[in-house]
Amino acid sequence: MRKLSYVITFFAVAATLLFNVLSVYRPDWLVVNESSDILHTRYTAEYGLSQLCELALTDIPGGNGKVIYRSYECRGFPKRTTDKCEGENSSFCAAWISAGYLDEVAIGFAAVSLVSILFGVSTHSRRRRIWRAVAGLTLFQAVCQLITFSIITDTYRTSSYPAFEHARPGIAYVLNTLSWVFGFIITFGVVTTGISADRGRRWAAGNRAYQPIADD
Repeated sequence: MRKLSYVITFFAVAATLLFNVLSVYRPDWLVVNESSDILHTRYTAEYGLSQLCELALTDIPGGNGKVIYRSYECRGFPKRTTDKCEGENSSFCAAWISAGYLDEVAIGFAAVSLVSILFGVSTHSRRRRIWRAVAGLTLFQAVCQLITFSIITDTYRTSSYPAFEHARPGIAYVLNTLSWVFGFIITFGVVTTGISADRGRRWAAGNRAYQPIADD
């Protein structure tokens, strides 16, 4: 493969890695918005792979207009006792924790893929071989993220956690989706370019394309 192909792949994988990292650590995979006209309170709960953040805004009437009281707190999620992980929500907790673990594993695959590209472009012989490792690593990253996406989507769709009945996907959910979609596209591009380079296609292999020696 050409060096240019590896450069493009490097930045594409770096972008999916960025989306991957943000989706892991942002607390807004699923978002629940509620309000109470009686208490004049607006409540937002954001559920991430490892934490739950709650925002409450309360309008308090005053002599010079209304005052808004703001409360924002985050905690680990799901918690064994608080979220009933040892009881009625045991299946949900196991699935949610597994999803978070898989998304973190995906980060590892992407990071190793970037290192492989840097290592592989150093010589022409390595450039001819390393694309297989890069394609495999990007594929594993995308698959891990797709499984995470599927688990979260299932818990959201089936409301397997009581609070998810009124939830909607948040920014982290979208970032994860973009990351695994781009991951599969990158894998397809790398495999297509690598196979074409092995077959001596100049657009993929460059001026030093491999050409088989003809028999005399």
